Amino acid sequence: MAITLLNPSGLPEIPVYRQVSIATGSKLVFVAGQVAWDAEGVTVGEGDLAAQVERSYLNVGTALAVAGASFDDVAKLTVYVVDWTPDKMPLFLEGVARAAEKLGTTPMAPGTLIGVASLDVPDHLVEVEVTAIID
Repeated sequence: MAITLLNPSGLPEIPVYRQVSIATGSKLVFVAGQVAWDAEGVTVGEGDLAAQVERSYLNVGTALAVAGASFDDVAKLTVYVVDWTPDKMPLFLEGVARAAEKLGTTPMAPGTLIGVASLDVPDHLVEVEVTAIID
């Protein structure tokens, strides 16, 4: 495996991701930000943060697969959420958990969640981008 994920002592342990990613592979995979579109470009879960998080993560999984990668190979992820406030965390985590169940893995890589005013399409509430490394 090209990725080793760690939670060093002295930093908080957060169940959704790890604090450190050590990458040792040779091929980088950059996945463009994925939103809650289906294959036809129709927004899934309009107005539903959990549904959009789930779909965005599933779309990342699809993009990773075409490169021969999975969430197990993700070194870093970045999530952009429209009008983020901490009270939205349960919905966000629900969406991640639903995607993880369907993907058969928990997206645990170090990540950054950034609140934004808007995304490319007014109906989109979340966008997820990742960098992965494979041998």
